[in-house]
Amino acid sequence: MSEPRNLSRRGLLSGLAGIGGLAALSACGGGSGSPSGSASPAANGGKSAAITHWDKWASQEPWVKKEIELFQAAHPGVTVNRTLQASGNLENLLGLAARGDNMPDVFMVAQDRLDEHIKEGWVLPLDKYATPDWQKTFPAYSFVEGVNAADGKIYSAPFEGNGPSMQLYINNQVFKDAGLVEADGTVKIPKTWDDVTLFAEQITKKGNGSVHGLGFGNSAFPIIPWWIGFFLGGSGTPTQMASSVPGGMDMRTGKFTAYAERAYTDFLTLFLEWKNRGYIFPNSLSIDDEIARQQFARGKFGMTVGGVWNQPGWTDLGFTDYTTVVMVSPDGQQKSFFYHGAGSVHLAISAKAKNPDAAWEWFKWWYSKDAAARFVQELKGGLSVYPEANDASKIDFAPFASYVAGSKLVLPGPQPSLRNPATIHVVPEAAKPSFDDICTGIYTGQVKDIRAALDKLSENLEKNFEDALDKAKKEGHRVSRDDYVFADWDLTKPYKWDIPEYLGA
Repeated sequence: MSEPRNLSRRGLLSGLAGIGGLAALSACGGGSGSPSGSASPAANGGKSAAITHWDKWASQEPWVKKEIELFQAAHPGVTVNRTLQASGNLENLLGLAARGDNMPDVFMVAQDRLDEHIKEGWVLPLDKYATPDWQKTFPAYSFVEGVNAADGKIYSAPFEGNGPSMQLYINNQVFKDAGLVEADGTVKIPKTWDDVTLFAEQITKKGNGSVHGLGFGNSAFPIIPWWIGFFLGGSGTPTQMASSVPGGMDMRTGKFTAYAERAYTDFLTLFLEWKNRGYIFPNSLSIDDEIARQQFARGKFGMTVGGVWNQPGWTDLGFTDYTTVVMVSPDGQQKSFFYHGAGSVHLAISAKAKNPDAAWEWFKWWYSKDAAARFVQELKGGLSVYPEANDASKIDFAPFASYVAGSKLVLPGPQPSLRNPATIHVVPEAAKPSFDDICTGIYTGQVKDIRAALDKLSENLEKNFEDALDKAKKEGHRVSRDDYVFADWDLTKPYKWDIPEYLGA
């Protein structure tokens, strides 16, 4: 699974138990997952190098393995020992590895952790390697101060393009069995929240206890916020934002009032209604996302929300009979879009890499246009940052083509770090309970008053943000609330970024 770019690790990752985490680090350079790569590198001009690599790409694993094979064939003196950290706790494991002086050479890094890693001295500045010529192989606005660069030094680079983080998936056979078909035999496509309700009701009724209208898997980490991000996409309330935008903030005012918008309460109330009416697969809280996607493929429920990373996994299962829906608004009217920022992070190189030159060669290979084309067109794992890799004429799988076409619904949005790179140092503490906690609590019945819970969350987020601002100012950074206010933002239009196309330009 890939972590969606707009989801904060503070909401997505749960704490890692000390004993379990330390035990997990005992395998293959600190991996809790499965290592891959040849055991002994061939000679290369009398020199050899072994690189340790950590990522959490389970569904994308076929692409990762192929790239390792191709890279090692092209670099016979270099071995990539990859560990798949599929637990969802990659950042926690990196912290443990750093304390044990056992960091991997190359690793995935969360967007909102890069600044911490820079301060700790864990990541290598790429000054020697990320030359202006290399930067310009990427599209404009790929390298941005306060995002993947700090103080003029580049630490990471964008990999994936800007598609909708989440989509609604329809199991075609379940829809057909429930009679949800058009006159031409194609499945009906929900356009409104009411459509989803009616379709879920019909599937559940026809399923007679064995098939449900909706389903998900929430045991590994909170999934319900994914549904909210998708279903509020066209509601007039901005949800999918740049990673540097604190969750719950309305960028038009710079205040934490987003969760107080009526759309949030309306959808959570509807979601609870779906549960109480029996439309949702009853084991959704007790299974994880991996199991849920298998249950969806087996026809246990007709609709689910997830990312494009689902698609390669389903192909491996032999399941391709599904339809992708990229937006379902409350009333069928599109009042807003999904939004993205400039630049992003993906891989980083350890400051203590034993063979930084070899690590860079692997880093550069991963980010190459050829690897990107294979990621999009062979794996169908998502969009690439390189537009040419997303050539629609080379995509022949309808659900993935629908996702690629959905990129037109993702517009540039405002981003505080573009206005003031120093905002990278404003890192609020997580609110407790978090938005994720509240969503799960509403579903389980532990949270009775949705409006009150969201209002209290907004208060906590506001306080934590003020504290983070004060802390950054005391550390000497020139930041203010004004950095986060974009009063001129029209939700229906792309936001113009007032920054150089390339770092240092």
